Amino acid sequence: MIGKTANPWGGMATMQDVAERAGVTKQTVSNVISGRVRVRPDTAARVRAAIDELGYTPNLVARSLATGTTKTVGLFVPTVASSFYSEVVEEVEDVLERNGYHLLLCTTRLDGERARRQLAGLSSRNVDALLIAGDRDLIDHLPLLADARFPVVLCAWETEAPDRFPVVTIDYERAGYLAGRHLRSLGHERVAVLASPAHTVRIEGLRRAFAADGLAVPDSAVHLAPEPTPAGGFAAASAALSSRPAPTALFATHDVLALGALEAARVLGRAVPAQLSVVGHDDNPEIRVTHPALTTVAIPKREMAKQAIELLLHALADARSPANALQLLRPELIVRESTGPAPRPDTG
Repeated sequence: MIGKTANPWGGMATMQDVAERAGVTKQTVSNVISGRVRVRPDTAARVRAAIDELGYTPNLVARSLATGTTKTVGLFVPTVASSFYSEVVEEVEDVLERNGYHLLLCTTRLDGERARRQLAGLSSRNVDALLIAGDRDLIDHLPLLADARFPVVLCAWETEAPDRFPVVTIDYERAGYLAGRHLRSLGHERVAVLASPAHTVRIEGLRRAFAADGLAVPDSAVHLAPEPTPAGGFAAASAALSSRPAPTALFATHDVLALGALEAARVLGRAVPAQLSVVGHDDNPEIRVTHPALTTVAIPKREMAKQAIELLLHALADARSPANALQLLRPELIVRESTGPAPRPDTG
């Protein structure tokens, strides 16, 4: 390894090599690595320096057998193709790395049977804890974890929270409400929703905002996207804009759907925001280059992931299951250029 002092006997450095380099016993090296026994700071520093010099990598299997733990946390996400979940994965991995844990990542790929198989086989993978991000394809399979011997936390959960597990998630109802109040403040009365099937809570929030002014958002105004992609948003927006009377505003429950909506508006000759306002949801990085810039409801996804994984780590440190509580993080409306006053009847 470049920059490391070679093992004088060749091959991989061993714990004994580290002990000899640091002038301590193998047990002291083990205590420093495991953190279970307090070691004098100067001694611990020598051991860590020797580990770095020799490029020593602890035998994780042997450590697992000795301690009864694997220092591994499982994470379930629907996909890593979405920037939302990729940010969740990055944040979880960063927190675990800082705390000496490893990540076992499982993707359901929006396949309920795949999700069931992975959950059913999780016990054989020897994880110390499990974080499930997103309720898509997993909610019906949570009973498989009824006898889990490790703590479980849920995050990015939009459907009704189960009683058995703690949940760290976003106030999705408020997110839809913020989008609706913004559009009502601009005078919009006809709104269409471009949605993924699981996003009913966001739609309820939007409806509550319009209902406060005596206006309804009927089921006919909700257009399900065939897939959570710009192409899906384009298809849903094209259908919405073809209805009569046409909406003057669109609320997309994913930013990626809003990207497709902006393209559909361009193709159909609807100027944004002069003739049509568009609001997204998530504030994902890919929308930063849209023209016009997209108004959206930003959600603190990294903070959500951080709080969820820290809840698990505290449970592991205390050797107990975390309390079954619901933590809701607040979204924030980010007003940009894609929303404006409702057009007059003769221009809409």
